[in-house]
Amino acid sequence: MPRLTPDELRAAVAKLPHFPLAHTPTPLEHLPKLSKLLGGPQIYIKRDDCTGLTFGGNKTRHNELILGDAIQKQADIFVWGAGIHSNNCRQTAAACAKAGIDIHLVLGRGRPANGPDPIQGNLLLDYLVGAKVEIIEGAIGLEVDEHIMHRSREYAEAGRTVYSWDRKVVKPLAAIGYVTAMIEIAEQAAAQSFTLDAVYLCSAGSTGAGLVAGSKALGLNLPITHCAPIVWPWDTRADMARIAREAGELIGVSVDVESSDIDLSEEYIGPSGYGTSSPAGLEAISLMARQEAILLDPIYSSKAMSGLIDHIRQSRFTADQNVVFVHTGGTPALFSLNDEIMQGIGPRAF
Repeated sequence: MPRLTPDELRAAVAKLPHFPLAHTPTPLEHLPKLSKLLGGPQIYIKRDDCTGLTFGGNKTRHNELILGDAIQKQADIFVWGAGIHSNNCRQTAAACAKAGIDIHLVLGRGRPANGPDPIQGNLLLDYLVGAKVEIIEGAIGLEVDEHIMHRSREYAEAGRTVYSWDRKVVKPLAAIGYVTAMIEIAEQAAAQSFTLDAVYLCSAGSTGAGLVAGSKALGLNLPITHCAPIVWPWDTRADMARIAREAGELIGVSVDVESSDIDLSEEYIGPSGYGTSSPAGLEAISLMARQEAILLDPIYSSKAMSGLIDHIRQSRFTADQNVVFVHTGGTPALFSLNDEIMQGIGPRAF
């Protein structure tokens, strides 16, 4: 596979329709206090919590390509969905508000209701940006997907032009946003004069697949560790490899990605599973906040950081190596899990 320059790869991505949303390039910051506390390597953080659009996050990059595709197809309504406190849905609803497109969100609680659903965190933001919100008992994944298909058919039968959550269409488009992010990381590392030795992030889908595709296209052969936030009912490595290849096809770039190229860890999800905090993740939140004044979220980025911290404590890196941690956002979840977080971290005594 021929190696592309950053400009060549950026030009390939630019051929697809985009709807501008993100504040890019996002900063790449050194974390000197955390690096010193952990004894190396030197840790840098890619601040994709700063992409803008209602608290930012990785889905803002995704949505530039997804909205571009939807507008080209003349969609007048999105039917979207995930978990009840979904970062994806919050950012997609905000993107639709900017584009002037209606959105119907199907949010899966994963259990029967136990009283009214608290309107806080991402759910509050969904309402604020004008989404029509439907909360169901089904769980994120196949149950929510089936309900999205049902609602999409209803809207289509009513004469609407629907753009819906379809994994086969959306996942490769979303990944392309992180092909561009990989270009930024490579250029920023070069500008700051350090060798990029590894990348860590929370992903089990498009974000990580896009970084792998970008790394392959640039010829970096870079170790990228994906700390999964959820165990999907399919082969996640094979799925991510497929997404990376299909993203390459969409921009006319051949990327040779197989399941074996996906370094995926499901060890850091936590004992209570998806949608909850983990003890190691809460430690990561506390360390980042108190050492670097950067907030991680309890569901995604904190668990990936806990994976990086654990690998450093296992002496997988030397003090002179450099690791980039990609902050994928999600900070509104801090407010919806405030009691859980305070029980795990606790206030400092004075």
